[in-house]
Amino acid sequence: MQRVLGEVLERVNQVVPAEQRLGATVGDEFQGVYADAPTAVDATLVLRLSLPVGLDCRFGLGSGTYANVGRSQYGVMQDGPAWWSARDAIVIAKDRERGRNKTLRTWFCTADEHEEREATMVNALLLCRDQIVSDMNPRQRRLLLGVIGGQTQVALAQTEGISASAVSQTLASSGAYAVLGAHESITATS
Repeated sequence: MQRVLGEVLERVNQVVPAEQRLGATVGDEFQGVYADAPTAVDATLVLRLSLPVGLDCRFGLGSGTYANVGRSQYGVMQDGPAWWSARDAIVIAKDRERGRNKTLRTWFCTADEHEEREATMVNALLLCRDQIVSDMNPRQRRLLLGVIGGQTQVALAQTEGISASAVSQTLASSGAYAVLGAHESITATS
């Protein structure tokens, strides 16, 4: 699983621009640094859609400042409000997943009280997005990932061995268009 995750992280690194590329750290954890919350949200969506059947991740997103405080055999060691906010966010995601939000995989925290409204809006999007993505079957995920990557429905139909009409119907019935619309809205702000 770790080898597969490493391959997926590299694919995401090629698609979503990062200030610090996604990379494995300790155990089954990984981290990256993005210019803003919308880009980080984009990376988590592309990553989840790229994972093979049976493999999923939980994400903690944080904003604020951070500092590189050294290196270990696992890569850069960091500290600061952004790092701690991301750590808090992953704990919240895990706790909420155990409660009413069984499909929640992503949460966003900020150390800056002036960004609380942004965090609330991002988390509202993440709650809905994660529900829809969690309910998607592998083909629906591949189709959404293809559309996000700029592939036409005709090209996706050829790859999947189905009609372009079936691609459109699958995207509509799976909630992919809602995820795509939210994805485009939030990334347009970055």
